[in-house]
Amino acid sequence: MQKKIYVTGLDDDSIAAKVDAAVKVVAGVTNVVSAPAKCQVCVDFDEGAAGVEDAIKAAIGSTGVTVLG
Repeated sequence: MQKKIYVTGLDDDSIAAKVDAAVKVVAGVTNVVSAPAKCQVCVDFDEGAAGVEDAIKAAIGSTGVTVLG
């Protein structure tokens, strides 16, 4: 499943790289691409993995970026 997560605080490529690194280690995530210009993080993940969406949001938040919605 692919999901676009809208965020604030994704100001530049260095922060995007931190977000990508944090999300990639979440169990069930297969790909992640952060787009500072669009203020979004696109994540491909196995929706069958328990708690994966909450873990993704927590990983994003751990970098200082705020998940909207």
